[in-house]
Amino acid sequence: MTFDDRYDRAAVHDLAERVHDVAGDRAAVRPRGLSCDDGGDRLCRGDPGAPPHRHSGPAFGYVVEGEMLFELEGEAPRVIKAGEAFWEPGGDVIHYSDGNNRSDIPLKFTVTMLCAPDGQMITLVGEDELAERADRRVRA
Repeated sequence: MTFDDRYDRAAVHDLAERVHDVAGDRAAVRPRGLSCDDGGDRLCRGDPGAPPHRHSGPAFGYVVEGEMLFELEGEAPRVIKAGEAFWEPGGDVIHYSDGNNRSDIPLKFTVTMLCAPDGQMITLVGEDELAERADRRVRA
């Protein structure tokens, strides 16, 4: 089953709008044969960020300006401020939140994501799986 078969096109398009780098917008799914994505993102005031998702490999990031509300499965939500770094292990771990923590200023961050060869850079997590794994989510 392909990425396009599993997810609503509107949701994928919305996510693709959020995933871009200094060269401009690009697809949320990496091109075949590419194993690294070095991108940047800018979220408007109060933007909730990407919907719950996972990456096939680790992601390393840095907040350039603003504050990110960051939440990974098994960890309490936390605020990452400008000048601070973040990472996620990838694999089966759900990334719940990467949204703008502030409603008065934008958030700008850069992220480098690695993935398995011929794997997908990002996979959205459906409501059924979120419900099944609700006990793994740590609430603040």
